[in-house]
Amino acid sequence: MNSAIIVAAGKGTRMGPNVDKLWLELAGQPVVAHTWRRFDQYPDIEEIIMVVRAGMEPAFAELAAKCGFRKPYRLVPGGKERQDSVWNGLEALSPQAELVAIQDAARPATSTALIAATLAAAREMGAAVAAQPVTDTIKESADGVMIARTLDRAKLWAVQTPQTFQVAVIRHALDEVRRRQLLVTDDTAACDLVGQPVKLVAWPAPNPKVTRPEDLPYVEMLLRQGAAA
Repeated sequence: MNSAIIVAAGKGTRMGPNVDKLWLELAGQPVVAHTWRRFDQYPDIEEIIMVVRAGMEPAFAELAAKCGFRKPYRLVPGGKERQDSVWNGLEALSPQAELVAIQDAARPATSTALIAATLAAAREMGAAVAAQPVTDTIKESADGVMIARTLDRAKLWAVQTPQTFQVAVIRHALDEVRRRQLLVTDDTAACDLVGQPVKLVAWPAPNPKVTRPEDLPYVEMLLRQGAAA
């Protein structure tokens, strides 16, 4: 059984004060509705766990009804940090779940083909992540003022979501994070702690995350192009 956890409990402070980016309307629907629909429409995902902020459950239930989502879903509360929200999502999975795709709710243009590719890679390797090679020259700075060194971009990848795992693998990795009381920036970082290889799933198509106001026109263009196609 394949499951999805969509993490929709963040505050999104870079969008500006008092702005919930997940509910901003793009191409006629809230950002989170587009993300949810991608997983609802993909046939090999059999359940969806929505991790939401406390008190937002009625809004998400209303959204599911309004959009006509068909897959079984559960709403679970988010945690203090993203890794806590993911853990709560893992705890809500069906006992039959073998693979889980973990997705940022603010990444609404993810294609179903990319979801399929990460599931296939995770089934083979245990863990996989959507990624694109870095094309800009990357500099390292200790103080944010002066360049300390130039990194070799040939070895650098920008990772995105879905980050997809065998359920037993990600539970073991995040359990180690919790045991050591560490903070990790994404789920694949937890795999580093337990020596779990993670396969990069290179994907040429845009898969942006809505983070800042200037992201909105570009993401809306992608969504409208996808709808037209």
